[in-house]
Amino acid sequence: MPPTYFVAVAGNIGVGKSTLTELMSARLGWEPVYEAVDENPYLSDFYADMERWSFHSQAFFLARRLRQHAALQHLDRSVVQDRSVYEDAEIFAHNLYRQGQMSARDWATYFDLYQSLVALLRPPDLVVYLRAQVGTLAARIGGRGRAY
Repeated sequence: MPPTYFVAVAGNIGVGKSTLTELMSARLGWEPVYEAVDENPYLSDFYADMERWSFHSQAFFLARRLRQHAALQHLDRSVVQDRSVYEDAEIFAHNLYRQGQMSARDWATYFDLYQSLVALLRPPDLVVYLRAQVGTLAARIGGRGRAY
């Protein structure tokens, strides 16, 4: 059996993660795994009141991505993942804390949970980080017809 690979595509909202995931998986014949943003029941509350709902929203994303990442470890085929578990804690939740939209207590609890669980996971073989100008990101997000 040939070796399997796990590639995670990372970057800002609207940068093209889903597009690259689709292109890479089609070109390489790998399994695409997409971010399921719309499943988060806290997302609209979060955008209405970030300070109140940041922990809940991030905890939901963390649980979903941990479950998804754990399942990917047992696949017998290579995968390209759109958004990894590492971005939630290392970028999004951390920035919410730094900007005062997540309390120090919530951040400490969240990050402790993250570190405890992520230590049990096999990291991706490669992380591809995408970047774009803020204007480009805003235009792409605006073209989606949703707030996120």
